[in-house]
Amino acid sequence: MFWRARVLFGMDAGLEPAQPMSSETLESFLSLALGFAVAGLISAAYQAITARPASFRLLNALDRPAALAAVPFLMFAAPFIIMRNTIRGRRIEGRRFEFVMLATVLAGIWSMMSGTAVVMLLHGLGL
Repeated sequence: MFWRARVLFGMDAGLEPAQPMSSETLESFLSLALGFAVAGLISAAYQAITARPASFRLLNALDRPAALAAVPFLMFAAPFIIMRNTIRGRRIEGRRFEFVMLATVLAGIWSMMSGTAVVMLLHGLGL
């Protein structure tokens, strides 16, 4: 009769004990989460005020001052808009997994950068 081999756990498997997360990694995760949260917040506020969803079409405004005013808004709202359009495109059009993954990575990097700007602003304000 054959018995199963013993399953190795933790120290038995020769693995090193878990190391605590570095402060740089923790700040990166915080920036990522804060970037997505700010993007969702300002996109939802825009939709509540104007009764239409935020879109990159704001850059195509007929008058230049309105298009230029949309740039700072879109800099921070872009991760939410990208993810919303990606999820809708996957559901409605059946976009390929590779495009969805690429858009998710792009939105994540953009969110981390805008979240870093928000963290720097909060540090500058002394919070």
